[in-house]
Amino acid sequence: MDKYQVIKGPIISEKTTKAVEARKYTFEVDRNANKIEIKNAVEEIFKVKVTKVNVMNGIAKAKRVGKYSGFKPAVSKAVVTLAEGYKIDIYQA
Repeated sequence: MDKYQVIKGPIISEKTTKAVEARKYTFEVDRNANKIEIKNAVEEIFKVKVTKVNVMNGIAKAKRVGKYSGFKPAVSKAVVTLAEGYKIDIYQA
């Protein structure tokens, strides 16, 4: 799998912004990617050293608008911990 298909983008929220102080970055990743593929993709794209990867597989949630019902898409998130001295600028264009 291509490294740019593994990492879809960063997840930026108040909670993930606070985690950056502890060198933990959160990304939306492909549902079929494993921890090794995520680690290699982050190291190649951002030129950093990854020490730990935690993956959370979300489920599709039911959504209803009026008489129409459907599902919000299931997303997979990865929390990546970097080695001491490394950082990622997630706000760059």
